[in-house]
Amino acid sequence: MATLPKPALRSKILAARRALADRDRERETRSLQTQITELTAGADTVVAYIPVGSEPGAGSAGVPLLDNLTGVRILLPIARTGRPMQWAPYRPGELVSAPFGLREPARPWLPPEAIAEAHILLVPALAVARDGTRLGRGAGFYDRALGLADPAARRIAVVRDDELLDALPVEPHDVPMTHALTPGLGLVPVGGAGRE
Repeated sequence: MATLPKPALRSKILAARRALADRDRERETRSLQTQITELTAGADTVVAYIPVGSEPGAGSAGVPLLDNLTGVRILLPIARTGRPMQWAPYRPGELVSAPFGLREPARPWLPPEAIAEAHILLVPALAVARDGTRLGRGAGFYDRALGLADPAARRIAVVRDDELLDALPVEPHDVPMTHALTPGLGLVPVGGAGRE
């Protein structure tokens, strides 16, 4: 899959995600939920997102990846075309519809630099390579935002097991991930993380 250009890779991965059976999707969501709960235990601030459509972790009800997190401040992205990504604290039951078919917290919002408060960044991805290269949807929101993150933060791409690849096309603006999180493989160091 990695030899394809980015647009073809995106199409192929999205088609595979849509073809996943509901029972498999729910099983993967439960696994990710458990892993994220364990991963963020004791964290102060975590950057996360609300999975939608066929994204890993998109459940049939509620916000499964975030529902069990307690004692942690969760910042969710606010994405607007032509503007840097902003952030807002997650307040259960208070999400509103947003552009791009997303859900987000209502105002007030925090500035782009708020991402630097988190030491765990859960990042949506279509795929991630073992060298840390992340394939997103192509709008560049996260690549621009991740430049403001604490350099020591764990940048964790949340993908399905078969979306952890040996290689992906890389561009100069791509911000590498330090880990992949998958339902079956768990937390996998990528890009040299854990090998120092």
